[in-house]
Amino acid sequence: MKRLPALCLAAFAAIWAGHGPAAAEGSRDVVARVGSADITAGEVQALLDTLPPPQRASLARDPALLSQTLRQLLASRLLYSEALGKKWDQKPEVAAAIEQARQTVVIDSYLRTVAEPPSSYPGAADLAAAYEANKTSFLVPRQYRLAQIYLAVPAGADKTAEETARRRLATVQGQLNAKGSDFLAVRAEASDAADQGAPGWAREDVIRPEIRAAVAGLAKDGVSEPIRLDDGWHIVKLIDTRAAYTRPLDEVRPELVNALRRERAAANAQAYMARLLQANPPAVNELALSRLLAPPAP
Repeated sequence: MKRLPALCLAAFAAIWAGHGPAAAEGSRDVVARVGSADITAGEVQALLDTLPPPQRASLARDPALLSQTLRQLLASRLLYSEALGKKWDQKPEVAAAIEQARQTVVIDSYLRTVAEPPSSYPGAADLAAAYEANKTSFLVPRQYRLAQIYLAVPAGADKTAEETARRRLATVQGQLNAKGSDFLAVRAEASDAADQGAPGWAREDVIRPEIRAAVAGLAKDGVSEPIRLDDGWHIVKLIDTRAAYTRPLDEVRPELVNALRRERAAANAQAYMARLLQANPPAVNELALSRLLAPPAP
């Protein structure tokens, strides 16, 4: 079942808790109602505006997804109201869990704020140093543009199925060896692969070793000998090759900035906690703590 992203679910939950954005002026049409609570078109629109473009595009392609998820959330709202009516939130174990969750949210939010690196970080020198130190991680392996004819042989196939596959293979090889043969035309007629689209690029590190070994010895537009794998026979044509290269700094800059800021924020948070404990040294009753961990008396 399709679901909206967690971000959108949390935003709807915020509306129900009374903390969501106000409805836009002129957008007060009620789009959902459960019990005595209404959700307006303006509130939904304000929430959709917070979604990244790819998620909005997904909803545009499948508008029923929004309605479906909204219904699921309305059902949750009913369940929540029923639980409150029975004072479920006042049960000691539930109240303790709620308080623990509240503390976690407050702590995480506050710590992110105090640990946030300045907007100027990382600077040009930091980026250059990090790029040089991690240059090998930006290496893009050699890539091959391949076309493939695949003749399926089911796992555990009997002798008859194996012989049938070999006869098909011989026919395909004869077609490929014919003067003026077109590999893609033969593929369209004979291959069992579900995807018969345009040949694509594949990095050598994601190609099966047996196929990679065969391709490595081919010249451009060369065709491999049949390769027997556990799922059947494969014949591969090498259309083109791209040499391995290292992605330049300008290309990896956004992801490198994000990684450095995450690392700096984590270090800042750890340092902040250390300073906090240094200013307020904790006193731990080790004896009482050991008793908690001791096995119960028989």
